[in-house]
Amino acid sequence: MRKIFIPLLLCLAICSQAQVKSGGYPITPVPFTAVKVNDAFWGQRLKASREVTIPLAFSKCEETGRYTNFIKAAHPSDTIKVGGFSFDDTDVYKTIEGASYSMQTFPNKKLDRYIDSVLLIVAAAQEPDGYLYTARTMNPAHPHEWSGTKRWEKEEDLSHELYDLGHMIEGAIAHYQATGKLTFLNIAKRYADCAVREIGDKSGQVTVVPGHQIAEMALSKLYVITREKKYLDLAKFLLDKRGYTEHRDEYSQSHKPVLQQDEAVGHAVRAAYMYSGMADVAALTGDKGYIDAIDRIWGNIVNKKLYITGGIGATNNGEAFGKDYELPNMSAYCETCAAIGNVYLNYRLFLLHGDAKYYDVLERTLYNGLISGVSLDGGGFFYPNPLESIGQHQRQPWFGCACCPSNICRFIPSVPGYIYAVHDKDVYVNLFMSNHSNLTVGNKAVTVDQTTNYPWSGNVSIAVTPKSKQNFTLKIRIPGWVKGDVVPGNLYAYADKKSLGYTVKVNGQPVESSLEKGYFSINRDWKKGDKVEIHFDMEPRTVKAHPLVEADKGKVAVECGPLVYCAEWPDNDFSVLSVIMNRKPTFSVEYKPDLLYGINQIKTDAQVLSYDVQGKIIAKDVKLTLIPYYAWAHRGSGEMAVWLSNELSATRPVMPPTLASESKINASHMATSIKSICDGLLPKDENDRSIPYYHWWPKEGTTEWISYNFSAEKTISRSTVYWFDDAPWGGCRVPKSWKIYYQDKNGAWIAVENQKPYGVDKGIGNEVVFKPVVTKALKLEVQLPEKNAAGIYEWEVE
Repeated sequence: MRKIFIPLLLCLAICSQAQVKSGGYPITPVPFTAVKVNDAFWGQRLKASREVTIPLAFSKCEETGRYTNFIKAAHPSDTIKVGGFSFDDTDVYKTIEGASYSMQTFPNKKLDRYIDSVLLIVAAAQEPDGYLYTARTMNPAHPHEWSGTKRWEKEEDLSHELYDLGHMIEGAIAHYQATGKLTFLNIAKRYADCAVREIGDKSGQVTVVPGHQIAEMALSKLYVITREKKYLDLAKFLLDKRGYTEHRDEYSQSHKPVLQQDEAVGHAVRAAYMYSGMADVAALTGDKGYIDAIDRIWGNIVNKKLYITGGIGATNNGEAFGKDYELPNMSAYCETCAAIGNVYLNYRLFLLHGDAKYYDVLERTLYNGLISGVSLDGGGFFYPNPLESIGQHQRQPWFGCACCPSNICRFIPSVPGYIYAVHDKDVYVNLFMSNHSNLTVGNKAVTVDQTTNYPWSGNVSIAVTPKSKQNFTLKIRIPGWVKGDVVPGNLYAYADKKSLGYTVKVNGQPVESSLEKGYFSINRDWKKGDKVEIHFDMEPRTVKAHPLVEADKGKVAVECGPLVYCAEWPDNDFSVLSVIMNRKPTFSVEYKPDLLYGINQIKTDAQVLSYDVQGKIIAKDVKLTLIPYYAWAHRGSGEMAVWLSNELSATRPVMPPTLASESKINASHMATSIKSICDGLLPKDENDRSIPYYHWWPKEGTTEWISYNFSAEKTISRSTVYWFDDAPWGGCRVPKSWKIYYQDKNGAWIAVENQKPYGVDKGIGNEVVFKPVVTKALKLEVQLPEKNAAGIYEWEVE
């Protein structure tokens, strides 16, 4: 297959998108096909997507055997060894989806033919009754270990059959909209029809719900495009039965029926996709029970579980939502896929309710916690998106579990479809980016040209050109950050007490309007040449979190317009984790066209606290420089922080040098995070995730070691270890055993003569006192538990 695909991959040059027209939503999305973005900020992102991300994703589908799986499924054999993940097929579907959106704006015949060749392989793998799941079909006698012995048997666990169907439908609809071809759509419909026949509560059917949700929202979309109600009925069935089948847990949001749920729990991506499906069903059926349920869940997210970056999912334990107000920074998970799911959810709730507050959350997520997941050049990806780092986080060129890169691949080209919406004679302007769009308002053609330097400037110009004189209402979203609302609810608030304003002019004349659901409405008889000018005051602001957010107590974040900012090591020659902001800071803003593809850089006066050798606190005046959060981790590994101390109680002074911190560290497993074992930061308790730690995951049951190597001989008589243990969901436990060794003059490692046993208590220091040794190196040897790894917060030596 390499000869077929590689030449085409080298020729890809693709971008923007196409979108399914709505039929049944209270508010109608403007099709992707109607919007062409020519924006500096988003134009760069879309260019990177079509020139780098999408070609990379297609090449990875080939290199990692995604295409080969379909070929094997077309020629099944009981000798084929099924490997990889049971959901690997979806990477092909998602990449076709993103490429299809791109082709709508940047037609590419070679790419079109390439996708056709891929779809030939996909179609050949489909079973006669429409079932298409290569993890089973390539070797029905010995399918993937997650698949079960028969169809749907393990669907609620790990088979991902309906997850595969969901992404297939999403990709197929995008391909149909972009090309007009039915090839992929027919494949998806056949698989959907198979699911309709086989899943249900009638005789001969199986009653299952998706283990990983997305089929619900995809089937709803398939109903919209085909008007075949059986697809919407199945989507609703999959939601109605959740919480009633045998498999029930919070991880997959099956702990109770969906209409009884009122809190966001479990795996954040699964949750966001399910909540989006609930919003679809609510909008398309008008079912009040679904409307009330999804409104309750959304309220829980924005009031108690949303990061300031718009990210969701506090913990890597199950990639899940945490408890209310549990929003750690360094260990924040905030999976890129979850941010995309958060956009999907808020977009659907806007289509249902027509309230700007949903777009306030969408915009915050889009400009911060979502695009941080892909590098500016389109070739590197974050899985988690933390809000603090000591350098242990770097974007990767790909992942074995490639859900985030392929999800980014399909999402970025779809962005133009989120700018506008229409309802009868109302035109909603929801996002601000330069574009040329052809809308249909009251069955008449209206051209809209938007020009702006957003998010760097709050000035927006909109030229409205109807085909002939026409009356309609232009509804302009006034962002929450302009009105003094960080997010809907009270999870975050501005700490600086400033009041920003805005103005709107039509043909140079100021106009006034009361806000309705967050929109400034202009109703008039529009004619060719009409021009709307909008100005939003935009300046740096400080934000504080709700007092119950433990991780952010005594700290503030800085944002400007829709962008959250962070302090990163390349711009500051001091520890950004030890800085303390002024209580009443003043800021300067400077545009840096050559830095990180062009950014507004913010500077302010601050201080850095540190201890001298006697343990005395020293304060040093510094100039603190901040960059947009999405742009961090492009210039090497080092410290980064979004939340910065402005109260002494939250400061983290630079620790004085110690024997450990001045040593050279070696280990059986080297990682960037290993320097955290001698940073002087001690855990408050066994569950503290606010400080960095080092771990040996995914190793299990092995003997591992770390050594401190000193520049000269030292006399040492005691050592203290703080163990990291993330039970019950994580993979680290306290070690089975451990020992301290010193290196003698001949280079041999000799066990110390300890006077106390080696402790393995969690949350406290485990000190071992031993007969003094004179040495140039000390080694900590750890025996990992049989089925777990282990980790360390701090290793002190004296």
